[in-house]
Amino acid sequence: MQALVTGATSGIGRAIALALHGAGHQVVALGRQKDALAELKALGIDARCADLADRASLAAALDGLAPDVLMNNAGMVAAPGNFCDMAEVDIHRLVAINLTQALLVTHAIAPGMRARGLGHIFFTGSVAAYAPYPNMAVYAATKAALGAFAQSLRLDLSPAGVRVTEIVAGRVESPLYKDVLTPGARAAMYAGQTAVQPEDVAAMVLAVLNLPTHVDVARFDILPTRQPVTPQVPAAEKSK
Repeated sequence: MQALVTGATSGIGRAIALALHGAGHQVVALGRQKDALAELKALGIDARCADLADRASLAAALDGLAPDVLMNNAGMVAAPGNFCDMAEVDIHRLVAINLTQALLVTHAIAPGMRARGLGHIFFTGSVAAYAPYPNMAVYAATKAALGAFAQSLRLDLSPAGVRVTEIVAGRVESPLYKDVLTPGARAAMYAGQTAVQPEDVAAMVLAVLNLPTHVDVARFDILPTRQPVTPQVPAAEKSK
């Protein structure tokens, strides 16, 4: 089976790409980090450089693909902070990367799955879509929209036997915040080894994928055992 993974060069996406590859899938990994893509290629994965916010780059990366598994994982965060202080460019980029590209990738791949009468589409969502999340208003909005799309898409594709699963992740220890928070702030977020690891998410994806085809897990929440409430993200420090 061929599997397409977006945002595959780090964190959850990389872990899922490696897990699918290890399970015998022919994996196509999309990302922008050339060094990380080279590492995946060395492991036998078809790793392709693509900027999913650029439609021409996206079309070129998807050309000729007909995957049985689509992992819509690509995403980003802007510097956490009050919405009123947010740069307009960050609003546009969050919507483009977290939502629009997932819609376009799915729109390119889902018709083939429907025609073949099989396939499984995953979306990496967030608990931010379902609970108040300070300092992350636009990020939360994109994940809420993605979640609504995933659940409606499942109804569109279920008559054809195509499965759709939304991953609702709590705090995952990944490089997502490395460019927007200081090392100290990131360390505080993950203190006490209470975060889910990317490999944990990958294990759940394989478990859901390996269920009988007459079973569809519409959504699964994966949270740290010691995360009883919505995790807080500190506002990014402003440059002086």
